[in-house]
Amino acid sequence: MTKPERDICSTNWLKEVMNNPGRKENTTTLKHRVLVLNHFAVPPTGSGGTRHFEMFAALDKFDFEILAASHAGPGRGKRVKYPSFIFVFSSPYKRNDFFRILNWITYSVSAGVVGLLRPRIDVVYASSPHLLAGLTGLMIARIERIPFVLEIRDLWPKILIEMGGFREKSLVYRALLYVETMLYRQANTIVVMAPGSAAHIRGTGVDNEKIIYIPNGADPTCEDDLPSRAALRESYGFHRRTAVYTGAHGPANGLDELVRAAARVGDVGIDLVLVGEGVEKKSLERLSDELRLTNVRFLPPLPKSEIPSLLFAADIGVHVLRDVPLFRHAISPNKVFDYLASGLPIISNSPGIVSDIIGTAEAGWVTEPDRLEDGLHAAASASNEELVEIGSRGKRWIQENQSRAAMARRLENVLDRLMSPTRLG
Repeated sequence: MTKPERDICSTNWLKEVMNNPGRKENTTTLKHRVLVLNHFAVPPTGSGGTRHFEMFAALDKFDFEILAASHAGPGRGKRVKYPSFIFVFSSPYKRNDFFRILNWITYSVSAGVVGLLRPRIDVVYASSPHLLAGLTGLMIARIERIPFVLEIRDLWPKILIEMGGFREKSLVYRALLYVETMLYRQANTIVVMAPGSAAHIRGTGVDNEKIIYIPNGADPTCEDDLPSRAALRESYGFHRRTAVYTGAHGPANGLDELVRAAARVGDVGIDLVLVGEGVEKKSLERLSDELRLTNVRFLPPLPKSEIPSLLFAADIGVHVLRDVPLFRHAISPNKVFDYLASGLPIISNSPGIVSDIIGTAEAGWVTEPDRLEDGLHAAASASNEELVEIGSRGKRWIQENQSRAAMARRLENVLDRLMSPTRLG
């Protein structure tokens, strides 16, 4: 299958800062400094969430440092030095058990110590999912007497109940509920990535003016900057119509449903390639072997900078989540935006906000949570020309509605409002 000539291209601002990430240090203009706490953050050379690097590197008036965990999860690989990143100590873990909780605790303690030793901070920006990062960020901000911004990616502790990890009457859950409410009230600004999160936070009594919506974003891929598609397909082993999933292989992702759907649909001419790492990956590989699937393949995680090449080589993007009520309205699915930006038609089993995006953009197929095979059948039945047209619609939507540059401008406006004219100098 061939792709059309590019008619939409990003502004290349992200490419510029990635090629010269230290450019801000060469300026003589004194800028505000933001300390960002994100346990799972990675630079563009890594595999995982690059949201904060992408947004903060685009800001004109602010310098930043990101405190990320030295061990962010199984299979995440060794952390590599990169400008504006400090990887603080966190203990390793291999599965969802006590050692994962210890990983959160050690990160939060280390980030607190390192954060208080950093020179001249003007704003603390702490991101969930776990609330300990927010608690550490609040502590630093109060000691330094500077504004505190709390970013909510997942609604903790509510997600722990819906995923079945805690009981509402448990002491740990009640303690986390107290921390959640306290953080909402103490934060100067709360950034949410999904409308459902804003509604939940308002329900706790927080003033709506304090809540700012900054979802994930993406810029349409500049295909002129990539190798030939034929060469990429050969390098990744894409010899037939190929659907890719990129991202975490964890309990929340529900990828066992995708593997089982591949078994139910049989060989309809589509290969499934799952790219990434997580605590469920080995069990997913075993499941695929048990089902004797020949059209499902697993690849290791790739650096974020390589994802555009992978998606350009693919034909379809797959988004999968467990059927959890909270996921219907309180997520900001980064991989969906990456698929849209790459011009890939999307198959998803997630109702709610993901379904609305795909439907509004007319960019793919949304199935019932347990009927992913319906999407695979539809994608297999579409002609090459239909896939190209569906992907082009998604590309236009992301450019017009949720570009990274637009999200960065929204963030800069938020930070500007927190800064008084006398804070510099």
